[in-house]
Amino acid sequence: MLFVGNSLTIWNDLPAMLEALLRSGGLEQVRVASLSQPGFGLEDHWRGGVARAAIRQGEWDVIVLQQGPSATEGRPSLLEYSSRFAEKARDAGARVGLYMVWPANARRYDFEGVSESYAMAAASADGLLFPVGDAWRAASCHDPDLALYGPDAFHPSPAATYLAALVIYERLTGSDPRGLPSRLELDSRYAPDLKLDDETATLLQEAAAATNVGDASKACRG
Repeated sequence: MLFVGNSLTIWNDLPAMLEALLRSGGLEQVRVASLSQPGFGLEDHWRGGVARAAIRQGEWDVIVLQQGPSATEGRPSLLEYSSRFAEKARDAGARVGLYMVWPANARRYDFEGVSESYAMAAASADGLLFPVGDAWRAASCHDPDLALYGPDAFHPSPAATYLAALVIYERLTGSDPRGLPSRLELDSRYAPDLKLDDETATLLQEAAAATNVGDASKACRG
């Protein structure tokens, strides 16, 4: 897998966390890499050419695309460039996946718009949808005090990055994320090893599983 995104992917090193989960689930022959750059949108990656060159090499099965929330003014760019990248991916024998993110805490009213934008992009690109933003809402519904935002109220906490990895893990493998380890050794220069308490991990796993089957309301029970 190759991630093409920005700091929302880099923060806590989502690619490394996902690779650790995939390996823990028994997939030994797996490589998750990233060309993400802080502040980049998909148009920046397209114009820079590095991501297109990497895709053209044909080493990847899935190209994960991510930019900012794109609930309003960013939507046209998300739709256009996810479709452009999808065409290049198909030419190289790969498929794209859209990593749905979340709005800043100050713009929580944009959650629905973010969800719509990424669902539209996945559909128009004939790609996978990784509904992380929807799982974020589900987890927050169950526990409003759950610390998913980082200190800047936009980037993810380690728990939120773990939630993203859980959602993507299940969408890729078809395997239930409940019971996956919540303590992971990450071979990363960007993030320390993950150490979540069992209660938080269980909540996040339930939210990911419920969202992936289209029943995120389950995460609000109790």
